[in-house]
Amino acid sequence: MPPMHPTSRSFAFRSTAIALVLAAAMAATGVRASSDSDHDRARDAVQAGQVLPLKTVLERLEREQPGQVLEVELERDDGRWIYEVKLLQSGGRLVKLELDARNGEVLKRRDRGRESQRTP
Repeated sequence: MPPMHPTSRSFAFRSTAIALVLAAAMAATGVRASSDSDHDRARDAVQAGQVLPLKTVLERLEREQPGQVLEVELERDDGRWIYEVKLLQSGGRLVKLELDARNGEVLKRRDRGRESQRTP
């Protein structure tokens, strides 16, 4: 392997040093990447019994609303955990669902190009 150019070595060293300083600063302040904290919140909610596991919700959803799952988000809305699910159904129809994360009940359904439909 040919030796590294002096400028490349200097850049690699500075990049590594910057990354280490940022990691140390984040660790010292208790800051985590947002995706880590989102995963932690979701895991904690499932373990506390506040939220059904995603696998359970998707299995139920597949029976009632067949389609290919494109995206899933778990959010807290007015104190209630909500799974937001985007489905691609037959004929290319895009459906967005809001599900109560405690029991999987459909709270809201929006079909592409149609008005929102709230379930009672």
